[in-house]
Amino acid sequence: MDRLAGTVTGPNSVTRAPLPSRAPEWIRERRLNLSELHAVKSVARSHRLSTVCEEARCPNRSECFARGTATFLLLGDVCTRACGFCDIANGRPLTVDSFEPGRVAAAARDMQLAYVVVTSVARDDLPDGGAGHFVATIRALRRLDPPPRVEVLVPDFRGRFDSIRIVVDERPDVFNHNVETVPRLYNRVRRGARLDRSLGLLAASKVLAPDLTTKSGFMLGLGETRGEVLDLLARIRDAAVDVVTIGQYLRPSRENLPVEEYVPPAVFEEYRGAGEALGFRHVFAGPFVRSSYRAEEALLAASPPVIPRPAGHSPCHSEERSDEESLSGQGRDPSLRSEPALNEVKG
Repeated sequence: MDRLAGTVTGPNSVTRAPLPSRAPEWIRERRLNLSELHAVKSVARSHRLSTVCEEARCPNRSECFARGTATFLLLGDVCTRACGFCDIANGRPLTVDSFEPGRVAAAARDMQLAYVVVTSVARDDLPDGGAGHFVATIRALRRLDPPPRVEVLVPDFRGRFDSIRIVVDERPDVFNHNVETVPRLYNRVRRGARLDRSLGLLAASKVLAPDLTTKSGFMLGLGETRGEVLDLLARIRDAAVDVVTIGQYLRPSRENLPVEEYVPPAVFEEYRGAGEALGFRHVFAGPFVRSSYRAEEALLAASPPVIPRPAGHSPCHSEERSDEESLSGQGRDPSLRSEPALNEVKG
């Protein structure tokens, strides 16, 4: 599938000045800690896993590894979609590897990770979109001692409410889904997806678990306008999202969409202020910001303050059991069966 296909039309289309022959100083590649990178790659390969940090050549990967954080790519390295910004291969995916969740947990243990982000390729070929595999991975990570914090960065599951529900029922520390860009650019940047579906997914996760920390993100430099960005921020906040990340799009290969603009740091600061004014609990905005950038810091900032219990207070046994049943999904094990799709989230 041609990642450069697709058209962009509409009243907000703009003509921009040609990009400089060399990227501006604020966007040049950061220096990497190569010894740390090799160590992480060695562990991941020994467990036959991929990290998004390496697949996407994230400029922050040295910093994240040093902070005890990594992002694992689930369900193979072949995607059923071909987004214009993404360099992951498109085609017919392999059969789901049921042992992968255990290998992710083993790698997290060997790397002594305190915070694990798990994401996946889009698997439109699966009845649940891969939701059961996320569930199995969360459970495997939670069996570690000590268990790491877990953030899930999920695809849109084609809007299947049941898929959203079974992941939310596992109570990950953060439920993340990226909207990627403004709606006018979807046909070119994120074909096969819809903004209303993505916002509906985020809103549904908050309805299912009001205390769950939710997160979304998007890129700048693809041809969006200031008005479109401010409108998108407002729409994300209307979906009750707690944390938003805004970063610069960088072209991963010549087969992907070109960069339309290198956005100056001052503009990111403007959008950070706009997001804070809208009521987001935390806004990460900057040229090198990516979806999982300082993920553990964003969770801490977005978490409500802990209110100490009065001295001598002890919850009754029935309350403890209720909480436990809630966290365990009341005995369900959706990773062991495929549940039919229910209502599609429309937003």
